[in-house]
Amino acid sequence: MRTLCASTLIGEFFVIGFAGLVAMKDDSLTMTTVWTVCGIAMLLSVLLCGMITRPGGVQLGWVLQVALIASGFVVPLMFFLGAVFAGLWWASIHFGRKIDEAKAKWAAAAEAEAETPTA
Repeated sequence: MRTLCASTLIGEFFVIGFAGLVAMKDDSLTMTTVWTVCGIAMLLSVLLCGMITRPGGVQLGWVLQVALIASGFVVPLMFFLGAVFAGLWWASIHFGRKIDEAKAKWAAAAEAEAETPTA
């Protein structure tokens, strides 16, 4: 699960940065505001890569997904991109857990096979 979620978060890192570039064109926003908000979101996406398997990591990732969708009020395309990344986040968690379960079963089977004596 960690690899899939981290890949999604790194993709979000770049999307947030590009959205910041687009948001700078809005005359009602200062450059400081745009890059403070984008910088915090980008930092969070990178830090979450290491926190995925810790308690609350997945939930914090969902908070980032909601914030990404909400950024559509500043950059309208982010409604769409935020929804796409929320779907990728769900898929990363869902299929990542299935992969982790399959790996655990395979490791248990390999360990059981190694413990059985051969004649």
